[in-house]
Amino acid sequence: MPQSRSTLPWWQGATIYQIYPRSFCDSNGDGIGDLPGITAKLDHVAGLGADAVWISPFFTSPMRDFGYDVADYRSVDPIFGSNEDLDALIARAHGLGLKVLIDLVFAHTSDEHPWFRESRSSRTNAKADWYVWADPKPDGSPPSNWQSVFGGPSWTWDARREQYYHHNFLKEQPQLNGHHPAVQDALLEIVRYWLERGVDGFRFDAINFMMHDPALTDNPPVKDPAKRTRPFDLQHHLNNQSQPEIAQFLERVRTLLDDYGAFAVAEVGGEQAFREMHDYTADGRLHSAYGFDYLYADRLTPALVAQSAAHWAASEVAGWPSWAFENHDAPRAVSRWVAPEHRAQFARMKVLLLAALRGTIILFQGEELGLTQVDVPFEQLQDPEAIANWPQTLSRDGVRTPMPWLASDEGHGFTRGKPWLPFGPDHAGLSVETQIEDPASLLHFTKRTIAFRNSQPALRWGDLRIVTAEETLLVFDRSFEGQTIRCRFNLGDHPVRSPAEGRRISETGDVSADTLGAYAASIEVL
Repeated sequence: MPQSRSTLPWWQGATIYQIYPRSFCDSNGDGIGDLPGITAKLDHVAGLGADAVWISPFFTSPMRDFGYDVADYRSVDPIFGSNEDLDALIARAHGLGLKVLIDLVFAHTSDEHPWFRESRSSRTNAKADWYVWADPKPDGSPPSNWQSVFGGPSWTWDARREQYYHHNFLKEQPQLNGHHPAVQDALLEIVRYWLERGVDGFRFDAINFMMHDPALTDNPPVKDPAKRTRPFDLQHHLNNQSQPEIAQFLERVRTLLDDYGAFAVAEVGGEQAFREMHDYTADGRLHSAYGFDYLYADRLTPALVAQSAAHWAASEVAGWPSWAFENHDAPRAVSRWVAPEHRAQFARMKVLLLAALRGTIILFQGEELGLTQVDVPFEQLQDPEAIANWPQTLSRDGVRTPMPWLASDEGHGFTRGKPWLPFGPDHAGLSVETQIEDPASLLHFTKRTIAFRNSQPALRWGDLRIVTAEETLLVFDRSFEGQTIRCRFNLGDHPVRSPAEGRRISETGDVSADTLGAYAASIEVL
């Protein structure tokens, strides 16, 4: 039986705003964003109408992968402030009606984590099996053919143990042995620690990398791979990730979350993402999951939307999706999906499309401003993957550049010092200060769109049925409690014929009775 709106949880159909702490707001002038800076700007997030903030990692870390290499899960890195600063952030967010989600990275730690330091010290210590260690083959080569995401073999030799250790990403990010009961218990205690400090939930990073095939079976090759940027692209990743026991661990996580009424969303990428997202959101596991349907797509097409929606058709067993068009790893959509001359209108259509999708939606900081991807020169790159694979890999730094709060100030209200990454040349003109004064700006359109989504139960909670998914014309219906809303989008730069069939309640671009202009959209009550 479908739930009524009175019993639906807060996260279902919610708007979550992602904050990348290094780049949101710097309170002390060192050029790097921090937790007090976030706290000072939470009014902006609340003003958008968001339900929650998701804060990317702020834990103690050597920053080889900018916080995704955790050296202490229980402490805030001094770059970002202190645990007390996080307490203040949570209190301020709750005062504004915002939930707080934090990133947890359970696939690996930093090589500076005390667990790994103990594990590598001998083959007999208490944590000897907390990471993935293996003897070399007789010829001294690595135990399997597994390759790392960031390039090269995913095995590094360690002379202390005279063994290889496994790492799916950087060699400074050794792989935890997620199969080990003591490791699972320790990770659950980390979840409990942050719940006790008042966080409302978690985003679990790369959770399908959490366990490996203990037999260390070689991965099979990809026949005629579409890209060859990294050795990683040449394999089907069946054995270094995506093991069925991960779902069982998530049941343990869910039991703990339910004790606190907390929420969790899984990040899942790779060839088996659709199956894993459903596995991970089955009854008694996590609440939601998202993949890379849109994040790495080079085009936004009706076929892409239809295909993604089909994988999450409403049913008792389908789970609940989350959607993002941008994040800290994916290029800015307005630079990826549309020609510069159409960016302004496209950005509005894109926001309205995101708001019309069935699922929980995630906005990345600056998306509400229409920020463009920044071309960061090689000498200023920070991203280890981009540096290793330059110039073939598009730098993640280009989407991680600082938020422009002010137009005229040299640090654009982000910092009094030198920012850790450069601003885009057009970002001053897209600043919060500039747009807040313009009722016709994308910032105000985003606020109105989120409010509109929240005012229409069919958009926030309803089923989705694709009506048309042709070359550039996308039409779908959202239905809930007897109301049906028709959503029509032109995803192309030329007008398309599409007759209106109901009372128009929202629109953007050139919309007439029978035509949608370039990147125009209309939402109607049938």
